[in-house]
Amino acid sequence: MRRQLAIVEQVKNNAEALALAEAGLAIAESMMMALDQTKRWRADGNVYQVDYANVNNGLEAKVRIRLLSESGKIDINKADQILLQSIMMHAPVDEDQQNALVGAIIDWRDSDDLVHIDGAEKKEYKSAGLSYQPRNKPFQSIEELQMVLGVNEDVYKWLEPLVTVHSKQGQADNQTASKEVLQVLPGVDASVVESFILARLDSARMGVPMPPFPGITDQGGSAAASHALTIIVEAKLSDGSSALLNALVTESSGNASASSPFQILKWQRSLYGKESLFSDEMSQLLVAEYAESEL
Repeated sequence: MRRQLAIVEQVKNNAEALALAEAGLAIAESMMMALDQTKRWRADGNVYQVDYANVNNGLEAKVRIRLLSESGKIDINKADQILLQSIMMHAPVDEDQQNALVGAIIDWRDSDDLVHIDGAEKKEYKSAGLSYQPRNKPFQSIEELQMVLGVNEDVYKWLEPLVTVHSKQGQADNQTASKEVLQVLPGVDASVVESFILARLDSARMGVPMPPFPGITDQGGSAAASHALTIIVEAKLSDGSSALLNALVTESSGNASASSPFQILKWQRSLYGKESLFSDEMSQLLVAEYAESEL
């Protein structure tokens, strides 16, 4: 009976954590629309935290939220060969496989059946024993990358936080790009990235405008830039119960019938293998901590 009660209590607490994580999505959307720009949350990879004093039988909870602009990622449909090669130089595969991945991605999205250097078209997929061939059309989602010849589970998990199909830009917006993205861009020095991340973090903490990325006059943004963003939320109760979810949302501007300023495009729960927002590295990106009553 004690074991059954413990199991029921754990299920209840995990459900509470999930409910708090879902509430975190609503909080993020609200803070993105704050009228006071100095209090408005930024979609630049930094982290925010909300503390709950009493959520269930005296348990405390912390909810961490990370917002990532899709414009700050690399659009897998728009990236040219040089940008793709720069990304793959950091991929967890050897050099030959890196070149093959670049060619296979280009061959998947282009409109012809001509094999790119080290690439893959119908013949190569058939030789690999696959029952399908390249779409020869732009990627409709980043999940489609998993079908590209050579993209195994490890490569996809590595690529997933770096790429998008929603930016519609040839370059990532350096100002809103996460550290993970900035580190794989061509011609960007690691020390410059570290300095910029710290300066951007300080500007968010002080409520002042975001600094420009050093040495870059064209930040990659434009009037046609995407208004989509990824919101990652993790809730953690004081007994260890937790829930992690990830949502891709876009602004509902121009849609008069929309009941919310944001529209959810994708929603995922319990992302296996994802880094916790409570890790030491993510804690260094913490901008502000709020009590529930402050929001």
